[in-house]
Amino acid sequence: MTGKYFDYNATTPIDPSVRENLTNWASEWGNPSSIHWAGRGPKLLLREARLKLATALGVSPLELVFTSGGSESNTTVLKSVFKTSSRGHFLTSQVEHPSIAKTMQALAVNGAKVDFIPVSREGVLDLDFYSEKLSTETALVSVMTANNETGHIFPVGQLAESARQVGALFHTDAVQALAKIPVSLKEWKVDYASFSAHKCYALKGVGLLYARKGALIESLILGGGQERHRRGGTENVLGIAAFGHMAEKFSLLEKESGSQVRELRDHLEKRICSEISGVLVNGPGSPRLPNTSSLIISDVDGETLLMSLDLKGYAVSTGAACSSGNPEPSPTLLAMGLTRAEAQSSLRISLGVSQTEAQVDEFVETLKAIVVRLRSLGESGVGRRGSQDFVGSRGGVSV
Repeated sequence: MTGKYFDYNATTPIDPSVRENLTNWASEWGNPSSIHWAGRGPKLLLREARLKLATALGVSPLELVFTSGGSESNTTVLKSVFKTSSRGHFLTSQVEHPSIAKTMQALAVNGAKVDFIPVSREGVLDLDFYSEKLSTETALVSVMTANNETGHIFPVGQLAESARQVGALFHTDAVQALAKIPVSLKEWKVDYASFSAHKCYALKGVGLLYARKGALIESLILGGGQERHRRGGTENVLGIAAFGHMAEKFSLLEKESGSQVRELRDHLEKRICSEISGVLVNGPGSPRLPNTSSLIISDVDGETLLMSLDLKGYAVSTGAACSSGNPEPSPTLLAMGLTRAEAQSSLRISLGVSQTEAQVDEFVETLKAIVVRLRSLGESGVGRRGSQDFVGSRGGVSV
């Protein structure tokens, strides 16, 4: 069924080579913190995985902390800085992952001053607002490398440089970027970065936190001395081994994403925009992940469209996967200036390295038929063409 899976930003299928090695990795069942014979094998798997990931990211193994996922990594950074910094100001974008947005809101309730950087209809960060709000009172800036919903890429290196000039720390949620575009932690000179294994064809339940040497981390989970006292709890050895295994393939995945996956994405958008009326691509002229397409399809409710595609065996998203089932329109799209009607007519399509042009063409044909049927039934009641709620030409490609 992976040929009908178009939701790679939510999670990726497990790489075949990972499945082949699961039994071998699982045979090392001891506790890696044990000093006896049963712990040596698991401890070696952890060490090897950490080294492979450090090599792939161009950092020291000692700068990496294994977590349960991107959300834990993000929350750890924000709460650590809030607890330890003498400064009380935080900056983030209006389109961050909920693990950032909701943690920032929690910090604000507890006394932090938080400013949210606007993002334009085209997916561009408001750099003037950023420069205006950034100051010597800023403790941390947290801006994602690439948006999980629209795929828009932000200038992390430039933002981090400005933060350094006022003595502020910088964190980037790079979960969606890893293995899709080059991630250059040393070049960007960020202090913290978050990653997640299940976005890279590995297993769920494993994340990675990069903390630059000297950047303080306060563990969210107290317990043993795991991860150099930076994250308590017995490590997920199986998941970590799989993550380390995939790290050796990051450069190849980046290359494939930048060439064949990008070509598939462009082919998909060209066909949809030319063969289905009233379609808007969100911010196509701004830097985007090569695999991601965020569409607004007028006269069709996104949830209804998703369910109709699901009945045909296709997996897509109407917004961030973590908000699946939420009837409210996407906060990201609203923050970019789309109307509620437009946001409720959204569709996110995200591709992977195993997909083919034939599979994309089959998907487009199915999408066309469903859109025609739903429009004829008048299913949506939102985003009617010609109304003020649906703007078919601002900031995107309209056909």
